[in-house]
Amino acid sequence: MQTPTEASTRTGILLMLCSLVLFTAMDALAKGLVQTYPTAQVVWARFAGQLFLVILILNIRLGPALRTRHPKLHALRSLTQMGATGFFFASLSYIGLAEATALADINPVLITLGAALFLGEKLGPRRIAGVLAAMIGAMIIIRPGADVFTPAALLPLACAVSYAASALLTRKVGMTESPWTAMFYGALLGTIVTSALMPAVWQPIAPGDLWLFATVGCLGTAAQICLIRAFSLAEAGAIAPFGYVGIILATGWGIVLYDEWPDALTLLGAAIIVIAGLYVWHRETQARRKA
Repeated sequence: MQTPTEASTRTGILLMLCSLVLFTAMDALAKGLVQTYPTAQVVWARFAGQLFLVILILNIRLGPALRTRHPKLHALRSLTQMGATGFFFASLSYIGLAEATALADINPVLITLGAALFLGEKLGPRRIAGVLAAMIGAMIIIRPGADVFTPAALLPLACAVSYAASALLTRKVGMTESPWTAMFYGALLGTIVTSALMPAVWQPIAPGDLWLFATVGCLGTAAQICLIRAFSLAEAGAIAPFGYVGIILATGWGIVLYDEWPDALTLLGAAIIVIAGLYVWHRETQARRKA
């Protein structure tokens, strides 16, 4: 695998930041929708909107985008993407946006761990220490055994695992195929699966909420384009730590839209997760320079 240049890495980081702005805005809208509509219906809007937009944008170029050498990887990537979206949206009915995002943002450490386990990178004591520190930060936020803990706090952790798997798969297929191929197949399977659930959960959408459902689909599509392109340009370990900017953005959305102010322990746990991720990233950078 060719090592990305500094220019492509910088572009990848910028695209990662753009995807975070879009993703956190989508999550903020989704939090309001899941208070009224079934989670599966909001997830359906996310994937159906992406499928519609991809087909609309590609038009006559759709045929070439359908050609792929990795159909199984695309299917697995779509399943992990559905898991990440579904788990996170479901958690928003029970916990704050900032708390959910902080817990889900252990994923950069999981990406590093996954790269070591599945891509053959060495797993040394410092990486293990970073993973354990991130988990300690997560435990501080969810506080198992305390009054603030609910089983729903485990949903963002499941989102983090799903997202990490999706990111690694995105990196793998993105090196050889068009981002639009991943966009199409990710949305196709997601739309099929969630559409099968609609007869059982569908709730009529109020006319005033139609634009919110449409915006969720648009924001998710734009965010995915940026994310896929970012992981195709730069190494996962180089751009993943910038995902922690999402905690700041989500906290801002939560305060502005829902008057949700994270408490001191949540901020402490989030800080530990961020420090652990930056530590692992620092070690990764040093290792690449020595290599």
